[in-house]
This record gives sequence, structure tokens and C-alpha cells, in this order.
Amino acid sequence: MTVKQNTLCYLERGDSYLMLHRVKKQNDANKDKWIGVGGGFEAGESPEDCMKREILEETGFTAKEWRYRGIVTFASDIYPTEYMHLFTVTDWEGEQKVCDEGDLAWIKKEDLLSLPMWEGDKIFLKLLEKDAPFFSLKLCYEGSKLVYHELNGKAE
Repeated sequence: MTVKQNTLCYLERGDSYLMLHRVKKQNDANKDKWIGVGGGFEAGESPEDCMKREILEETGFTAKEWRYRGIVTFASDIYPTEYMHLFTVTDWEGEQKVCDEGDLAWIKKEDLLSLPMWEGDKIFLKLLEKDAPFFSLKLCYEGSKLVYHELNGKAE
């Protein structure tokens, strides 16, 4: 059984998050969707190592202050199971660069849910917004349709 591990990070500036509109990669499961920045683990990386490397690669920023917010399990009928380590980042340094995976934009939190994104992302964005304690979220997809989810082991 193949299981992937990755990170997803939301850089937070006031009432906005830095979002990535995935429009540049070929054969991208996230094509045309808005997501945070992040990506897959490399050998020997911790979740924090991966998060910091991915932020630097995709944005040009070096993360200085962050919070590990939760773990999200993606189960799918077409993609391998994926464990995503979710972070918010509140302090960084450096200059924003152009991302080769899509277009970066600061989006007001109140506008996020109107953007094209995975339905499950809306669930964990709401958890972030209400400052939920560390959580485990399971999202079950059939194709691109969210069919079931659990928060901390309980069906929602």
C-alpha cells in the first residue's frame, strides 16, 4: 500500500493567507484550485523540515514562527492515501518569488471559501479560523467529490 506524506502551510498576514492558484503544472491533481503552499516529504525530513523547505522553494520566504495545527488523512478511490501535516505560519523573512507551480496571491480569509478548492479544504480552513486545538481530520473522496469526513475520529 502506498501512503504519501506532505505538508500544507498557510502563511498568515493580518486577515489574509498566502494562497497558491495551481495553474502551471502539467498533470496536477490540484489543477485550477486554490491551496496553501507545501508538498511531499524528502528522505529523513520531519513535518517541520518539509514545511520550511516547501515554503522556501515555493515562496522565497524562510519560516520563523509557525504552529502545527493538525493532521489530515485523505482517502480516495483514485489517489494513494495521503497524510498531510497542516501548519500556519505567522512570521517569515525574505522576498516573495514567482512560484513555478502556480500564482501566489494574498487572499482575505473572508473570501477564501468562494474560491475553487477541494471541499475538504473548506473544513480545515474553518477549523483554523475558529482556532481549533490540534486536530485529526479524515476526508474521504470519490473522484473529486467529498463523500465522508471525520473530525478526531467522529463522523461529522
